[in-house]
Amino acid sequence: MKFQMAKNSLFAMLLRSPWWISLLIALVLGLIGVALLPQQFKVVGALSGLPFAVISVIAAVRQRNKPSAAKVQATEQALSSMAWPVFAGLLEQAFQRDGHTVKRSKDSAYDFDLERKGRRMLVCAKRWKSARTGLEVLRALHAARVAAEDQEGATTTDALFIGLGPLSEIAQTFAVQHRIAVWQAPELAEVLRGLSLKAAPPN
Repeated sequence: MKFQMAKNSLFAMLLRSPWWISLLIALVLGLIGVALLPQQFKVVGALSGLPFAVISVIAAVRQRNKPSAAKVQATEQALSSMAWPVFAGLLEQAFQRDGHTVKRSKDSAYDFDLERKGRRMLVCAKRWKSARTGLEVLRALHAARVAAEDQEGATTTDALFIGLGPLSEIAQTFAVQHRIAVWQAPELAEVLRGLSLKAAPPN
């Protein structure tokens, strides 16, 4: 059985928070332990914050290349003003840079068919400007993924939805239940790192 940390557990929330918060907790716990425990237990008290120090290191490594809030906002503004051919060209460049073989799709349910190391991914991105995404878009993407798996007898087809606007509550639940990854402005700012958002000619 594969262990999976609960999404709303303390450690999971700290991993998503700035790394220095975990470090601060570790220092405070250590200082309290040293100050309040008897002499023979002071070393134990000083080490009481060690798990939080480890979380701080893990969070720092994960967050090292994360874009800043200003970068995320600038990316969102730039992408929201793009035409589809330009945005599609940017995505294709990013996917290829990350090692994917990219095929454009004529299926209305998804726009890109990616393959990397024997694993396939269907990507729906053309509705990236929608103010809010409902269930039907994700349901169609999931159906296309199921059809692809049935056709090839594969179990390694993934699904990805890309959109700047929020998902409806029911769409969020559907995405989690059916393992549909969702990229919004923060993920796009990271994936499109180093690419010009001013002019990207379509392929």
